[in-house]
Amino acid sequence: MKTTYKFLITLLLISTLAQAQPRKGEFINAALGLGISVADYQNEDIGGSGFYVQAEYVHAIASWLGIRPYAGLILTSPDKTVNQGNKPNYTATSKAFLVGGKARFCAPIPYVAPYFETGLGVSIGAFETYTPVTHIKKNGVIPHIPVAIGLAIGKKHSVEVAFTYYLHPSIDQFSGAAALGFTFPL
Repeated sequence: MKTTYKFLITLLLISTLAQAQPRKGEFINAALGLGISVADYQNEDIGGSGFYVQAEYVHAIASWLGIRPYAGLILTSPDKTVNQGNKPNYTATSKAFLVGGKARFCAPIPYVAPYFETGLGVSIGAFETYTPVTHIKKNGVIPHIPVAIGLAIGKKHSVEVAFTYYLHPSIDQFSGAAALGFTFPL
């Protein structure tokens, strides 16, 4: 039992020296990836795919917490499907500019730091969600909730691999991306 306590105390002391943000300070993060839009419909796989890009201004308050205002773009088109006879082609698409703010919570682990982000934002653009129970077509400004999980990789955690999602409850869909990001100090 004493060995377990010693191990946990040593792990705690070492982890306080680790950096999960690149460092305290200010940075720019740029991310690029494969964008998706998915309808919030349980019975079928309905969605679209395309392109995603985002830039963030990073203010790292501590090694485990950062504030990140962001601006991004997601462009998705309906997935090409096999002709289903007389059935309609269900889809979920987004062509939107994304803007908002997030907070990042990091695990203080050297070289590979897992993180979680969430916040609030708005999407400005054109959206369509067409499922067997919903047909929503909206243009304009709608709120979204950004959620991301990922890994900050490297000695200074300057490379990131992430799954980023933007939940759009008002249009019964979410957009997102599998993205690769790079951090540059200011």
